Amino acid sequence: MRAASRIAGPSRLLRSASVLARLPLRPLLAARPAAAAAAARDRCPRARTYATTSDAPFNPDEVERASDEVDVCIVGGGPAGLSAAIRFKQLEAAAGRELRVVVLEKGGEVGSHILSGAVIEPRALDELIPNWKELGAPLNQPALSDSMRFLTQTSSFPLPHPPQMNNRGNYIVSLSRLTAWLGEQAEAAGVEVYPGFAGSKVLYTEDGHGVRGVVTGDVGLDKDSQPKDAYEPGMEFHARVTLIAEGAHGSLSQQLQRKFALRDGVDPQTYGLGIKEVWKVRDDVYEPGKVVHTLGWPLDFKTYGGSWMYHMEDNMVSLGLVVGLDYENPHLSPFKEFQRMKHHPFFANILKGGECIAYGARALNEGGYQSIPKLTFPGGALLGCSAGFLNVPKIKGTHNAMKSGMLAAEAAFTALTETEAGAKSAAPVDMSAYATAIENSWIYDELKEVRNLRPSFHNPLGLWGGMAYSGLDSLVLKGRVPWTFRNKVEDYAATKKASQCEPIDYPKPDGELSFDILTSVSRTGTNHAENQPVHLRLPDEAGARARHTEKNVIEYAGLLGQACPAAVYEYADAEGTAADAAGKKFIINSQNCIHCKTCSIKTPTQDITWTVPEGGGGPKYTIT
Repeated sequence: MRAASRIAGPSRLLRSASVLARLPLRPLLAARPAAAAAAARDRCPRARTYATTSDAPFNPDEVERASDEVDVCIVGGGPAGLSAAIRFKQLEAAAGRELRVVVLEKGGEVGSHILSGAVIEPRALDELIPNWKELGAPLNQPALSDSMRFLTQTSSFPLPHPPQMNNRGNYIVSLSRLTAWLGEQAEAAGVEVYPGFAGSKVLYTEDGHGVRGVVTGDVGLDKDSQPKDAYEPGMEFHARVTLIAEGAHGSLSQQLQRKFALRDGVDPQTYGLGIKEVWKVRDDVYEPGKVVHTLGWPLDFKTYGGSWMYHMEDNMVSLGLVVGLDYENPHLSPFKEFQRMKHHPFFANILKGGECIAYGARALNEGGYQSIPKLTFPGGALLGCSAGFLNVPKIKGTHNAMKSGMLAAEAAFTALTETEAGAKSAAPVDMSAYATAIENSWIYDELKEVRNLRPSFHNPLGLWGGMAYSGLDSLVLKGRVPWTFRNKVEDYAATKKASQCEPIDYPKPDGELSFDILTSVSRTGTNHAENQPVHLRLPDEAGARARHTEKNVIEYAGLLGQACPAAVYEYADAEGTAADAAGKKFIINSQNCIHCKTCSIKTPTQDITWTVPEGGGGPKYTIT
């Protein structure tokens, strides 16, 4: 198998030098650090001074920052963002133009923050790069068989296979590897790809009515947000078009949706949490190309979710569980549900004698057609899972994400090239053509057809009612009905008080099929610099920690301690002044964070804000 090579981020100094000097990234990567540092000083001879103990308190917002002018700035180096970059460069080459396209990726390497099942439908890839096979794209294992099963605690039964889950012509892949390969194609096309640069703040026009780029995160602040010796301010990227492709529930996406009221008139976005492992299994149970999905156990009939098992290449099996984050019981732990699920005979017979080699988790959009926000704002647009194009019944979103990136690139290229060369208007670029293109594409066609399937599970019969309606709609109605079921409640608001729910007694992990959470997190390669500001933030106001602790402990049994799949949050026993409230101290182990975003989605008090940590921090996925 050909493993896609990684585009690795150089040191902060080297990357800053490359941007400021507008030099190709590859030559700088090969440069000796001392020479590159000298070149950076020569090219950017600016003395920076920071606050000392005798100065006013240090304020990062007042720091002088380097800036760079680009035509298109894409935040997020996933399938959507990279497809947009590649498509833009294709159009540029065909027109004989030369425009700057920059991709900012918070992961230390392209692909290192990407996690999915994944069975990919190559429709968009065929359109974007028709010769992907000749170029060595890591799509090596075709999907060869499909089945769907219903699980009880000890048995499993076959279910009718919904037509939208037919995987003929699809491929079982590591989306992390595929994304790394897309990064290579983007760079070969002339895109400037900068891993380790986290987009942390939106830059607005002077009147506040449009977007003119983004600021990357500062590096070298301590836990009190004071500069360390190696402090390096983030850069400003001034762009004529800014495309946001951060994935589900991204921090800049949330800012923009609030600023420009992009969610007005649409249903709330809803989410699921996908938890995944990759195993090496025995030869006698390995069936390359086998695709299985399940419903039922270990979840109860009120909780939406299901599992997958995909036989990848090289004796690897991708195994996972998705739990709808509109679950009611605050005692529920998606991580522990997944761990006990593997002891079911259906899975245990495959996994016994094997080796777990990777773990990860990520929130995913489940709102569908009804929850797609307005896609554009003055100066830019939302792409891929930042907009919410996942097809939940199909359990696929990569093809839609890639297609959305391609359509955004086409709209951006037209808008930019319609402006006469050298006569760049001060007005933000109008990207409304992108929204029209999406509405006229197969993205909207397939999402509209399945729009009622996921929300059909919001009924008094839960799983049973949802299965009945979904079967009828999938096999007979095919979405051709005059009604649309609504997503009426945000996930956090669906959570019941602990006093209304039964505690759940989970079995202890055996260390062979099931594992404790810290062992699992160790398989993600996650790393954050310890002495940096906590990126999981409570409101910056007096009493915020105490209010959070009191309500979440007393009313919701410390939900975050169960919901987080990386042991980031603890409500530890404490006494006296050591306690925040209710005899508990609220602890945030931010160094464990695997960037799943579950906390900010599910917290009943909605007082946890997920922000980007230092660029390059977080998980280091390679085969997820």
